Amino acid sequence: MSLDKIKDGIQLFGRSLLLPIAVMAPIGMVMGICAALSQSYMINKLPFLGNGTIQIILTSLKDLTAIVFNNIPLLFAMGVAYGLAKNEKGIAVFASVLGYLTLTMVMGIWLKVNGKLAEPQMMSEAGQGIVLGIQSLKIEAIGGITAGILAAKVTDRFYKLQLPLAFAFFSGKKSVPIITFGLMIPIALIIPYIWGAVTSFLISISYIMMNDDFGVGVYWFLHRALIPFGLHHVLASVVRFTEAGGVYMIDGQAYTGILNATNKILFELGPQDKSWELMPKLTSYLASGQMLTTLFRIPAIGLAMYHTAFLKNRPIAKGLLLTVVLTAVLGNVTEPLEFTFLFIAPALYVVYAILCGLMALPLQFLDVSIGYIRGTIFDFGIFGLLYENTNWINLVLLGIVNFVVFYFVFRFAIVKFNISTPGREADIRNNSLLKEKRYDEIASLVVKGLGGKENIKNVENCVTRLRIDLKDQTKIDREMLKDSGSSGVFIPKNNHIHVVFGPHVEFVKNAVVDKMNEK
Repeated sequence: MSLDKIKDGIQLFGRSLLLPIAVMAPIGMVMGICAALSQSYMINKLPFLGNGTIQIILTSLKDLTAIVFNNIPLLFAMGVAYGLAKNEKGIAVFASVLGYLTLTMVMGIWLKVNGKLAEPQMMSEAGQGIVLGIQSLKIEAIGGITAGILAAKVTDRFYKLQLPLAFAFFSGKKSVPIITFGLMIPIALIIPYIWGAVTSFLISISYIMMNDDFGVGVYWFLHRALIPFGLHHVLASVVRFTEAGGVYMIDGQAYTGILNATNKILFELGPQDKSWELMPKLTSYLASGQMLTTLFRIPAIGLAMYHTAFLKNRPIAKGLLLTVVLTAVLGNVTEPLEFTFLFIAPALYVVYAILCGLMALPLQFLDVSIGYIRGTIFDFGIFGLLYENTNWINLVLLGIVNFVVFYFVFRFAIVKFNISTPGREADIRNNSLLKEKRYDEIASLVVKGLGGKENIKNVENCVTRLRIDLKDQTKIDREMLKDSGSSGVFIPKNNHIHVVFGPHVEFVKNAVVDKMNEK
C-alpha cells in the first residue's frame, strides 16, 4: 500500500469520527447545564432551583443525555461505519451495531470460559464492566471503532455478493451483517490476548503528551499542526478515549482517557469532590486549551488582519473577518480564519502552531478547571462561570496575554513579509454568495473551477472544506474558485484538492453533487 493511500485512509478515518463527536458536543452542553443546576452548591446559590418540578426536569434531562455518554463505543461503531463505507452506508451502520454486540458478547464468553469474570466490586480494576447488559472487557471506543471499520470493509467488499440459487435470499446486502457477525468472532477471541499489550504500549507513549511540565504544549502544537492534513481529530480521539490520555482512579473506579474521567467528575461529582483536583490537567487538553484559541487567539489574528488591511478594502475585509472570528467564538470552528493565511504563508502557520503550543504551557500551573469539549463563549459561561472552583479568571488573564502576543506577531509578520491576508489584495472580492446562501450558483462556479463534471471523480467534505479527487489538476481555475466564495484552496497531493468554505461546506457539497448529477 502506497504512502498516499495510507494517509488518505487516516484522513478518512479522522473524518468518520466527527459524526459521534458532533452529537456529543451539544448533548454534553445540555448535560452540563442540567448537572450544574441540579448540584447542591448551585441550589444554595439560587434557591429557586430547589423547586421539586425544576429538579425533576433537570434530573430527567441529565439522565436522558447520559445515554449518549454511556454508549460512546456504539456511537463510534455507527459513525465510523458510515464515514468509511463507500457504498450502502445504511447497511454498513446496521452491520456495525451487530458487529459491536457480537464483539462484546464473545469477549464476555471468553472471560467466562477462562474463569476471568471479575466480581462486581472488582470489575473496574480488572478492566471489565457491564456493556449493554453484558459483562465484558471495557475496551471503550476502540471496540466501537473496530466494529465500524469491519462493517465498512465488509459492506464495500460484499454488498453485491452473488450466492448459489439455494442461498440466493442471503445474497447482496443481506450477506453483509451475516459476514460481519462471522468475522467478528475470531477478532473478538484475539482481542483479549493483544489488549494487554496494546494498553501497555499506549501508556508507554502517553508520557510525552501527558507530561506535567510540557505535555499540554506538545499536544496543542500537534493539534494545530495536523489541521491542514485533517489528522487533528485522530489525535484528539486517541487522547480523549484511550490509555494514551491516562487512566484515572475516581471513587475506586478506573476511567480511561481524559474525556471519560472528565465526564465522571464534571457531570456527577462536582467541584466539591476531592477528584476535582484532577480537572486542571484534564481540561487543559479539552475546553481550557481550546478556549485560548477560539476566544483570544483567533480574535487577535482577525484584528491584526483588519488593522493591516488596505484602507479602501477594510469595509469588505471587516465583514469577512468578523464572520470567521464569530464562527470560532460562537461555533468552535477555527479553520476558516486559519486557512486565510495557511495557504499564502505556510511558514506563518508553522509559527502559529508553535505559539499555540508554547502559550498553552501556563495551563499546567494556573489551576484552570473549565470543561467540557468545546471552546465557545457559551461553554465558557456554562462550565466556567456557573461552576465553582474553575479559576476562570486565570484563563482570562492568560487569554489576554495570548491575545497581545498573537496580535503583534501577526501584525508584524503581515506587514514585514507583505502577506496577502484579507483586505491586502489589490482587488478583494465580495463574498456575497455565501452570505446570501446562493449555493446553486456557488456549485456552478465550483464545478467549472474544477474543470467541469467530467474532471471530478469524487466529492466529500469535512467540517470546513470540500475534499475532491480530480482526473487532471491542471484544469483547476483558482480564480473561479475564489469567485465562488472559497477562502482557500489547498492541494495536498496530485489530483486531490481541498476547497475551504467554512461552516457552509456541507450545503455547498450537496449543491455540487446535485450539479454533477444534472443531465
